[in-house]
Amino acid sequence: MSQTINWYPGHMKKTKDLIQSHLKLVDVVVELLDARIPESSRNPQIAELTKGKPRIVCMNKYDLADPKVTSLWKQHFEGEGASVELLDAVHGDGIDRLMKQIVERMKEKRARYLEKGRNPGPVRVMIVGIPNVGKSSLINKLVGKSAAKTGNKPGVTRGKQWIRIRDDIELFDTPGILWPKIDSKEVGLNLAITGAIKDDILNIEDMAYELLRRLEIHYPEALTARYGVEVDPVAPTIELMDAIALRRGCRRGGGDIDYDKVARLLLDEFRKGTLGRLSLEWPDDFLDRRGELT
Repeated sequence: MSQTINWYPGHMKKTKDLIQSHLKLVDVVVELLDARIPESSRNPQIAELTKGKPRIVCMNKYDLADPKVTSLWKQHFEGEGASVELLDAVHGDGIDRLMKQIVERMKEKRARYLEKGRNPGPVRVMIVGIPNVGKSSLINKLVGKSAAKTGNKPGVTRGKQWIRIRDDIELFDTPGILWPKIDSKEVGLNLAITGAIKDDILNIEDMAYELLRRLEIHYPEALTARYGVEVDPVAPTIELMDAIALRRGCRRGGGDIDYDKVARLLLDEFRKGTLGRLSLEWPDDFLDRRGELT
């Protein structure tokens, strides 16, 4: 696989410009991360774009991630001075905690307005994140209806709008944005495996092979439980993929292994959480941070 992935649809540059032009109207920024890949799903441009604004880091899809690893990430971000919340936007878990924190972050500012006899107006919130991290699902839960189009492919949300979710809170909706280039092979694979990058950007068999290689190291019991295969730590990963393919009937007409079929099976079941709560990266994996939280 190439070391550099170029994937920067034109609408993403427009989104970046949109964020910059509307930041002056925003009180609080909510940054959504994928709890399975918190570091890889952080867009370094977001930290720069939102500098000076109160920011809440939300680790979404935490119901799909290893809870022990998620706890380490939460401690890691809080150690940098970040406000952190765990979310399952699809089912609404963590929404109430997020709402309370949004209001709390603006409590002093609103009090100053009221002391001067001025109407503070609603707290205006911007939700940002890379594609397919769950932003539209979060907005839908906050609003209580399908106010933003959602889907399982990255980049489906379009347009801009302010959404009143309570008398005292408004949301500014923006599509997720990603790097113009992804220079790290590791980050590119993490984004591809979790579905933040479209499946036609990288070779799907390579993606599934890399996923399986990591799972046999960190979560062999999950593979055994799901597919009924024995995980040999010294055997080549391709042998494990073959065993899973045979177990699941992933063969072509002549009896050969259908690697495309087994690859899609592995990726789909990982993404849906069918394999269990699994994480792909740990805080210790990243010694150098790409940006500071405010």
